[in-house]
Amino acid sequence: MLNNLTATRDNVLQNPLVANYYSRELAKRRRWKSVAAPVYVPGCTALDCPMPTSTPSSEPRSTQPSSDRGDCQYAPYANLNIRLIRILGAYPQGSKGDLMSLRRMILLIAMSAVGLCMMAIATSVRAQAPALPLADGQRLAMLQKNVKYVFVLYQENRSFDSYFGTFPGAEGFYSHVPAEVTGFTQPIVNSDGTTGTIKPFRIGPAQFAADTDDIDHSHSRTVAKMHVVSGVPQMDRFAITEENKYSPTGNPSLQAKQFGELAMAYEDCDTVPFLWNYANRFVLFDHIFEHITGPSTPGNLSIISAQSGITQMLLHPDAKVTGNGDKGVGVPVVNDADPFWGSPSDSTTIGRTPVNPKDYPGYEVQTNLTFASLPLTLEGRNLSNITHADRDAEGDLPDVLADVADITKSGVEKPIPWGWYEEGYDREPTDDNDGPVDAQGRHASYIAHHNGPQYFGYIANNPTMQNHLHGLGDFFKAIDQRALPKGGGLYYVKGGYKNMLGMKPADLDPRAQKTFLGDDDHPGYSDAQISEAMLAQTINRIARSPYWAQSAIIVTWDDSEGDYDHVKPPIRSIVPGEDVVSDGPRVPLIVISPYAKEHQIDNEVGDHASVVKFVDELFGLKPLALLPDELRARQLGLHQFGPSTDLGPTDGPDSGVGDLLSAFDPERLSSKRAPIGAETVIVPEDLVRVLPQTSGYSCHQIGIVPTDIQLGITNAIPSDFNPRPRTNRSNQ
Repeated sequence: MLNNLTATRDNVLQNPLVANYYSRELAKRRRWKSVAAPVYVPGCTALDCPMPTSTPSSEPRSTQPSSDRGDCQYAPYANLNIRLIRILGAYPQGSKGDLMSLRRMILLIAMSAVGLCMMAIATSVRAQAPALPLADGQRLAMLQKNVKYVFVLYQENRSFDSYFGTFPGAEGFYSHVPAEVTGFTQPIVNSDGTTGTIKPFRIGPAQFAADTDDIDHSHSRTVAKMHVVSGVPQMDRFAITEENKYSPTGNPSLQAKQFGELAMAYEDCDTVPFLWNYANRFVLFDHIFEHITGPSTPGNLSIISAQSGITQMLLHPDAKVTGNGDKGVGVPVVNDADPFWGSPSDSTTIGRTPVNPKDYPGYEVQTNLTFASLPLTLEGRNLSNITHADRDAEGDLPDVLADVADITKSGVEKPIPWGWYEEGYDREPTDDNDGPVDAQGRHASYIAHHNGPQYFGYIANNPTMQNHLHGLGDFFKAIDQRALPKGGGLYYVKGGYKNMLGMKPADLDPRAQKTFLGDDDHPGYSDAQISEAMLAQTINRIARSPYWAQSAIIVTWDDSEGDYDHVKPPIRSIVPGEDVVSDGPRVPLIVISPYAKEHQIDNEVGDHASVVKFVDELFGLKPLALLPDELRARQLGLHQFGPSTDLGPTDGPDSGVGDLLSAFDPERLSSKRAPIGAETVIVPEDLVRVLPQTSGYSCHQIGIVPTDIQLGITNAIPSDFNPRPRTNRSNQ
């Protein structure tokens, strides 16, 4: 019967009664705080399959669940949701049947489906009663008892929709009828000058989607792509803003149009299966936004400070960023100017922080940043002893003197260990034997403007604080040798221009082989599959170590790359007299932990400051927003600009930014349910070291059917699409 009730998506949308009913059902779902991700897992009961144990042979994509299985083909909620669409789509237009008859029809079939499904999952460990809600204080107390190590694996430049827009259960392209998806259909100008439209489309192995060119994600164009009207982002100018960059007047060139198209492309588990598997097995947050509208540097500052310098601007108005912020120096930081420390302007001779020599000439040099960040509060009551080692206290500390006194008096009793581990910061095992001044040697893979702590004089200009900055190989060595402090700590991990696995793209095109060697996931130089291999290698090392049992791993991205995302960001702050600073489009965020929930989509609203807020609460740190110097700056902003915009760190209790605590399972935290074993997260080494494009590891192998495939959506890739309009430029 169900097989006879399939219908195309267009049939669904053409029936007003259907569209209205379906929209209301989705609205009910969106009221859930966490929704189990509806996925199909071949060959196992419910959703608790072990990780694959060997490299699979290459198989074609499975677009439907296999029909020869006796277990539940979809999680119960997906079963009801997807079949509801198909049933309603088949309901004849113009029928005399009213809404009640529709509901009765749905109910009868859904009851049968759910009954069969419940029989299949009766013996599954997945079939458990939901945990009773806990007060935040109770959950936090149990979390502090169980979690001691926080690992932030911080990748680069992906919007949520570009990676997870078709992840089942998440807020994505097909969570609503297209008319309700903001920016689903956008204008684009054809090469002949006529105006057309473009919709999101999927790219995958056939297009070598792991290697795409970098599109514009500058501050001004990110805001333009969001298209803010009367304070409300419309999210509908991604394609044409990108296109106009390359052809601002006249008919667009083919390259300009291809860049516009690239802004609307998305990938799924055929391109990044490791990421989708982590998201499925643990907690995927689908309402986390980039904290600052713009490129990488602001995101790498926000992840440790919950701002990019607004309080410094309030204390020093002459330091305010000028123009549209894309060029020049100043605060708040909204561009990728290199840190002062390590730049040609830095006169330090001993203990100088590194830089990639290829940066100069070319990169501008940012001013010394002096606002508060986590490295201060993590030092606790020992902070004043640490600051005595600063080489230029008068230049680095005036804006945080009251903060230092406050933290020294009432901060945590013992310092919380921390480290920033970034590929290329120091000598890596894969480096050549050239000296540090050679861009092909010691720092060839280093990206200085991705190192947030290096921007702060009280870190980079203080030998004791600078000792917290390391290379990526140092992190692997510390994990393998069990050298991290026994009491726990906070550790940031980032890749770079190269990769330590020695991998090359699957695309044998010489230009791709030369260009896409990076592992931090940044389009334009990183390969997405090499990048997720670096993540898998890192997570595997943690999982095989004693640290796993007390860990929380946060995987997230520093900005949205300028790629289309349909969810309207909350407007938190605007630079007075300028434009929107916070928030920008969504970025993915995944929480992995022995104490995490499983198979969960979490709708909590937050941004990069959520990571800071989580760290504050877990380690008992005073929020940066409540430190005296930040309060002083915020008070100045309140008097000068009024209460309409949030000018300061957004990790405070009244910020409206989530703290990620909802990712953790109270039953596991209270020992009523066993922690998740390391075997659940480990990716076999033979899978890590063979790119999915080559091995065939894909959606089919991990058992997830993306929503566009479930719904039978036609994937309309533009006929002139090119994933690399710059690297592989088409004939114009």
